[in-house]
Amino acid sequence: MTLHSTVAEVTERIAARSAESRTAYLARIRAAAAEGPARSGLGCTNLAHGFAACSVADKLSLRESVKPNIAIVSAYNDMLSAHQPLESYPALLKKAVAGAGGVAQFAGGVPAMCDGITQGRAGMELSLFSRDVIAMATAVALSHDMFDGALMLGVCDKIVPGLLIGSLSFGHLPVVFVPAGPMPSGLPNSEKAKVRQLYTEGKAGRKELLQAESAAYHSPGTCTFYGTANSNQMLMEVMGLHLPGASFEAPGTPIRDALTAEAGRAVTGLTALGERYTPIGEAIDERAIANAVVALLATGGSTNHTLHLVAIAAAAGIELAWDDFASLSDVVPSLTRMYPNGSADVNQFHEAGGMAYLIGELLDAGLLHEDVATVAGPGLARYRRRPELREDGVVWQDEPEESGDKSVLRSAADPFAADGGLRMVSGNLGRSVIKVSAVASEHRVVEAPARVFDDQAALQDAFKAGELDGDVVAIVRFQGPRANGMPELHKLTPALGVLQDRGHKVALVTDGRMSGASGKVPAAIHVSPEAAVGGPLARVDDGDPVRLDADAGTLDVLVPDLMEREPAAASVDSTTGTGRELFAAFRNAAGPAEQGAGVFGGVL
Repeated sequence: MTLHSTVAEVTERIAARSAESRTAYLARIRAAAAEGPARSGLGCTNLAHGFAACSVADKLSLRESVKPNIAIVSAYNDMLSAHQPLESYPALLKKAVAGAGGVAQFAGGVPAMCDGITQGRAGMELSLFSRDVIAMATAVALSHDMFDGALMLGVCDKIVPGLLIGSLSFGHLPVVFVPAGPMPSGLPNSEKAKVRQLYTEGKAGRKELLQAESAAYHSPGTCTFYGTANSNQMLMEVMGLHLPGASFEAPGTPIRDALTAEAGRAVTGLTALGERYTPIGEAIDERAIANAVVALLATGGSTNHTLHLVAIAAAAGIELAWDDFASLSDVVPSLTRMYPNGSADVNQFHEAGGMAYLIGELLDAGLLHEDVATVAGPGLARYRRRPELREDGVVWQDEPEESGDKSVLRSAADPFAADGGLRMVSGNLGRSVIKVSAVASEHRVVEAPARVFDDQAALQDAFKAGELDGDVVAIVRFQGPRANGMPELHKLTPALGVLQDRGHKVALVTDGRMSGASGKVPAAIHVSPEAAVGGPLARVDDGDPVRLDADAGTLDVLVPDLMEREPAAASVDSTTGTGRELFAAFRNAAGPAEQGAGVFGGVL
């Protein structure tokens, strides 16, 4: 199938914009590759330290640099359900790598926090910055110059982007990402959301709410709604960093363990000492980045990736812009319906045909670049296949010809919508991202008086006091990266949903985040420039008429003197407590949302 003209045009635009920085990046990683296995240049004392704990056989192999040495970097902890299965992976991977003729060492662990636990708490203000901490921790793990390749073990929100950014700083190494898989389906997401709204209205108690939440999040594995964690898994597969079909196989199953072992064997063959050298920095090019954006749009994935993909691209010397998302959104159809964009979860998506069917449909529609490098071999067509476990190991079968459930997954010829689930809006309030895949058409245009808050707790208090019972555009400002680390504002969703259900016109406008759980209420998020740097949000007053038009792509406050006003100062101190004082340097260094909201600057 011929590549769609818009996909080709956007990819060319990204490449042209990134020519200088990408050239410099490739020169850097190719120079590192030319040095050969880095440990061969280590001094004797250095090398002896590096393999002191190894077996005698592994010491001999590493001493002579005759076998590839694979780093294992893991985000394991047993508090996060998605990461608890990773506990057993290192031993399994070491055995698989050894069987493939290599050596594997556990090189380092990285932190992994759960946004679900920190929602509405001060700890959430560390969440986005944890991505860059993870990137730096990954670099520390790989900095010993002992390795010919790496395996990255992680799943959730900031963790996979952080691992990938860190990996790209060692772009001369091949890297395979190893997922854990989703937990079994529990309480349907629609029922969970209903209980949350009843609790917000005072019609259900804490006991009922906790019972519902515990039935939804109930066992090891990734949460099953289509938020950032599962968007991460989808993206790693479409970018060719997972093995085909690995993303959504459940933990603790024979096929999961077989795929994990296969990842160890695969990365061993991708090293410069193997048969098919495939460094990650060469594989993640402009085509792979464009593919990621297309797949995010086609699935209505997490809005967090309008930040993360920009930062990931920058780590590979590529300048990705929000305008690229907007251009692609016009031509990429919506092919999935998973909560919060529908009632299904990722297990139902997987059973309906999953990634193999999705990638096949996007390839056939000319919406993905097929000619990319992947950890499974050259060409994305390899990802049209699904893994199957047989007596002699994993084999990959052709994708299903039809979706197994057209209420969850559809063909490109019969999509849920003709365009993508993410859009960009702009106007005198700045530029912003909005997720519309779960927003009904009649709610996509809202014009109403502003009610201005400096944190989400103040909005919740106003709701409980009955002050918001009418048409309203809630402005929640001083939530950007420079203000307080850009927390997610999920706690607002039930209250705003209640107001919308009462028949009011409701919208949220914020320089904070809503993540993959953005739902039925229109939410213009990641507003840039943020209030903390004097952006227009800092000049809005209660009662100002605000118009958000997701269809036309506009976001405006309808007053003539906005920029003549003195910007307000934040009324809430978010600088101390729960470790926030340790992140002052991060807040001061953070870039704007459009550049990924990171602390490393624009294109690295």
